[in-house]
Amino acid sequence: MDALTYRPCVGIMLLNAKGLVFVGRRKARRGPDIHPLDHEWQMPQGGIDEGETPYKAALRELREETNVRSAELLGEAPNWLSYDLPTEIGKKTWRGRFRGQTQKWFALRFTGKDSEIDIDTPDNGRHKAEFDAWRWERMERLPDLIVPFKRQVYVQVCTHFAHLAAE
Repeated sequence: MDALTYRPCVGIMLLNAKGLVFVGRRKARRGPDIHPLDHEWQMPQGGIDEGETPYKAALRELREETNVRSAELLGEAPNWLSYDLPTEIGKKTWRGRFRGQTQKWFALRFTGKDSEIDIDTPDNGRHKAEFDAWRWERMERLPDLIVPFKRQVYVQVCTHFAHLAAE
């Protein structure tokens, strides 16, 4: 897998007014090679389309996964963060074309009401639901909720944006 490249992607840390972070539980694609039951929670993320800036991709992915449009930029991670997919998942995901993802992370403040969040019919129903549950979570808990192969990225994201969790 060493010759494979990383898929360019964005990640979004959406914080509410209390400094809690949005996490969604990955929709049921259960199995031993997908997500262990206690590590199904993650922040919104997704690929960057051709010709799209990372920030525009972040806003689009946030809308497509959560329906959220009411958000303002708080910060951007200074560098790209990468993770490798486990070999067995890499062969199934993206037809084995990538070794993992390299992500540009953004912190956004949610300025709307919780009722704006719609994980069942995101982007007014134009996209399939990726999450089957969501909640606001303390930032320091995030690395324990994500699949182990993404944990180090979450540790780095939380370290970079830790100052934003304070109320």
